[in-house]
Amino acid sequence: QVQLVESGGGLVQAGGSLRLTCAASGRTFSSYAMGWFRQAPGKERDFVAAISISVRTKYYADSVKGRFTISRDNAKNTVYLQMDSLKPEDTAVYYCATVETPYPPMKANSYDYWGQGTQVTVSA
Repeated sequence: QVQLVESGGGLVQAGGSLRLTCAASGRTFSSYAMGWFRQAPGKERDFVAAISISVRTKYYADSVKGRFTISRDNAKNTVYLQMDSLKPEDTAVYYCATVETPYPPMKANSYDYWGQGTQVTVSA
């Protein structure tokens, strides 16, 4: 079992920044690829970003490329999502997820463990 806890969400004005943190426990973190997803009210859970075990491979949704940065610290069992130049359309609940594989999938149903989510609200 792996437990994931997200933090760092909040209310920010358009153009602002937030840094989300996902702390993992329960298994060897360095054996798990990590992903971030988001879900707006009435919409499906969408892929945002993902990172491999080695950190060398990172994927981003087109909608966040150049604005969001995913990173991880295997020594701290933590993955981060730095979100800059935020837009109102980034408003959603953000979830981190993990699966025991070297390379991160971009489909939500490929992940085995999920956090409880953290709300991000961007005002215009």
